[in-house]
Amino acid sequence: MAGGHLCCGAALQCPAVFPVHKSWTGLDCQFKHDSSNTKVRSFQGFASSRNGVLCFSKDGFSTGEGIDKSCSSSSCRGIRYSGGWGKLPSGRRGGGIHAFPTAAERLSPPSGGKSKSEYKRIGAKIKQAQVVVDAPEVEKGKYKLDLEHAINSLSSLPPRGSIARCMESFRNRITMNDFSLIFREFAQRGDWQRALRLFKYMQRQHWCKPNEHVYTIMIGIMGREGMLDKASELFEEMPSNEVEWNVYSFTALINAYGRNGQHEASLHLLARMKRERVTPNLITYNTVINACAKGGLEWEGLLGLFAQMRHEGIQPDIITYNTLLSACSSRGLVEEAGMVFRTMNEAGVLPDIVTYTSLVDTYGQAGNYEGAAELLKEMERSGNVPDVVAYNVMIEAYTREGEVQKATLVFKQMQQVGCAPNVGTFSTLLEAYGKQGRYDDVRSLFIDMKERGTEPNVVTYNTLIEVLGQGGYWKEAVTIFQDMIEAECNPNIETYSGLLFACGKGGLHKDATKIYRHMCQQSISPPVEVFPGLINAYGKAAMYREATSAFQSLDETGSEPDQATYNALIEAYSSGGLHKEAGAALWAMHEAGFPADVSTFNSLIEAYGKNGMFDDAVEVFRDMQEAKCSPDQQTYATLLSVFCTAGLFDEARAQFLEMKEGGLIPEVTAYCLMLSICARRNRWEDVGKMLEEMQGRSMPILHGIVAGLMIGEYDRNSNWELVEQVLDNLKVEGVGRNLEFYNGLLEALWFFGQRKRAAQILQEARKRGVFVEAFRKTRMMWAIDVHRMSTGGALSTLILWLRDMQEAVLVGEELPALVSIVTKWSSLGDYKDVKNVPIAKAVHGVLQTLEAPFAFAPWNQARIVSRGSFLQPWLLSSNFPEVLSLENNQLPLFITNYGKAIFSRTRD
Repeated sequence: MAGGHLCCGAALQCPAVFPVHKSWTGLDCQFKHDSSNTKVRSFQGFASSRNGVLCFSKDGFSTGEGIDKSCSSSSCRGIRYSGGWGKLPSGRRGGGIHAFPTAAERLSPPSGGKSKSEYKRIGAKIKQAQVVVDAPEVEKGKYKLDLEHAINSLSSLPPRGSIARCMESFRNRITMNDFSLIFREFAQRGDWQRALRLFKYMQRQHWCKPNEHVYTIMIGIMGREGMLDKASELFEEMPSNEVEWNVYSFTALINAYGRNGQHEASLHLLARMKRERVTPNLITYNTVINACAKGGLEWEGLLGLFAQMRHEGIQPDIITYNTLLSACSSRGLVEEAGMVFRTMNEAGVLPDIVTYTSLVDTYGQAGNYEGAAELLKEMERSGNVPDVVAYNVMIEAYTREGEVQKATLVFKQMQQVGCAPNVGTFSTLLEAYGKQGRYDDVRSLFIDMKERGTEPNVVTYNTLIEVLGQGGYWKEAVTIFQDMIEAECNPNIETYSGLLFACGKGGLHKDATKIYRHMCQQSISPPVEVFPGLINAYGKAAMYREATSAFQSLDETGSEPDQATYNALIEAYSSGGLHKEAGAALWAMHEAGFPADVSTFNSLIEAYGKNGMFDDAVEVFRDMQEAKCSPDQQTYATLLSVFCTAGLFDEARAQFLEMKEGGLIPEVTAYCLMLSICARRNRWEDVGKMLEEMQGRSMPILHGIVAGLMIGEYDRNSNWELVEQVLDNLKVEGVGRNLEFYNGLLEALWFFGQRKRAAQILQEARKRGVFVEAFRKTRMMWAIDVHRMSTGGALSTLILWLRDMQEAVLVGEELPALVSIVTKWSSLGDYKDVKNVPIAKAVHGVLQTLEAPFAFAPWNQARIVSRGSFLQPWLLSSNFPEVLSLENNQLPLFITNYGKAIFSRTRD
């Protein structure tokens, strides 16, 4: 290996080389090496592509990251390792530094004058002193001090260590009862080998020979491990060792066979027990009934055992009845379950949650939850009012089946009989209301809960946060978290995961940052599950550097990124058109062993499309088909957007028809894109057909609303409220999907010539957290950012911005020194060929048409800039208001009349 060596673990000594897509050149990536498995984790430093090989220069690394300073020459530019791409060979220890002695050093005695016999004696002492380094220790204070020391000493013994020497110091210091506790400790740990060694040691001693209690514990341990022969052997040898069989040793052996599915042996042992004149007790019969119930004994046989125990004067307890009810549930015996439950009530045995759960399961399998509800009513009528657990089980059963109305009736029923709901009752109903979108009921129920004095617990708060986050009420979910902190209810991992998911969908980057910091301050190590939400929050707000930092912070937690985390990063980059960054993340995802899925491919298609790289976008779709990854509706919609942006009408139309022929109803965004390209081609007849189709009775309501919006049916204030309501309902989809919808709608409105409506829709989008980065106004600079917008969205934003600046100038406000339009983002600083990006071309073309004093910035061609001193006179020019009029152009008459007739017919 040239350029260095690996010593005591992998250390990167020189630049590494990896295969790379032809478009991934000029990457300013961060590259970090994981010493545990020699895989690439993340990137930093400049990377260039030569002959399809990605070369990371030394300049991008700090000296603290293992770069050999000897690799400073220009010739040491890249090394192609024979071990494979992107993976460092383990190598040999180099430089004469050895962490461990070699084989020769271990075999040869060191100099110092000692003879071989002396070394043997020293070795024997060392061998005797060997202990298990990571041996578990008993909890301090759990037992008396001598017993704790005995357990810890036994636990630290190596497999060949002497138990006799270990226990010698405890002779006469621990009793037989103490030995029983030792065996129980090993049983809890599942350490049957150590327990068996200790047992055999005791058999050889006079001072601690095993008694019936120790034998019983050992039989149980062997049975738990499935070692039935050994358990039977221990049981059979008891009389020969002067230890009598008793009810506990028999029960332990019965349980051993029963838990291993041999209920016939359990029955034989019960019969043998009686022949040996050992009287069974309640535990014995419960054990036998449980074994037979799980082993498949017929119902009559179980009833026979139940009758037998009662005949012998043994009263069944809650465990007996629950075992029988569980058997009814597994066999679907509805009537028998009711009989057992009534017998239980008559005997005065109080049911518990297991009882009610088994009952509800039994009736539920028969589709007869009313039967279980009737049993509760019987209890109410007899004066034996069920407790809150019973009602909670019924409420959970109804909500699980989607019968929320019946669950609500049970909730009212329990209050009528004086049974107060608890926190579990409220949590279940809150989740049920949320799944049905009944958010007003969620809020009122939570208020009712607090007014009753029922303190919400962490489960309640987590449920509320999840429900509100899924419903699009992201800010409200954050408010619930603040209420939780004020109530001194400690959040857990589920709380933070739900919150960051909500922030991710809503693009609440500030709240996401605060929540993440709060989690770290609570000494909670962030799990990998929280990072997709954090990355999404930054990505939705177009904060790509922060998204990258969030991804890289996984290193600090010691977690490895999963597929969802990589996809979140790729989606964040792609939504802003950062195709090279998305490609680098895809490469890292591949190196980590995760395959690209439908979400990955959809993001890459979007990234290439936003940069005008239409051939690359289509190539990604072909790669997707070759990978046998089934496209979804989002894939087709993204590909359609690529064709429409490129002005490829035939391809766009073919893609649209393919979606419909596949049995899919194209999303409203797809219709908007097709309307826009038809308008650009003056294909108004096709526009009319699509408007008619969108307002069909079988179409979703959103399609009809958008069609009516296009022809001006909602311009009146009273009608516009309906548009606002529909747009509010879209929030549940998240900012990402809303971004696609508004881009498509603005595209259609712009090319329909509906500038005023486009401006209204743009304002509505911003009110709902979309395009948050669009307008920026500071003392030093006024700017708009259109890099995530469609052409129609960008031009609508441009006109609105110019008009706002004109109004500011007319009232005497001074423009700043610089005004700027951002058309592209790149964290890699690569702004070559930006003039060919569709958005940049469209915006610059309109500005040239207007003869506005704007030009591409020579220091950053992703920005179109102007000086305030040049722009101000132009804004005051006489012909400006007419050029930038925010009016709706008249549509072709037949389109307006045709659309209005269809709209009226649909509304009727």
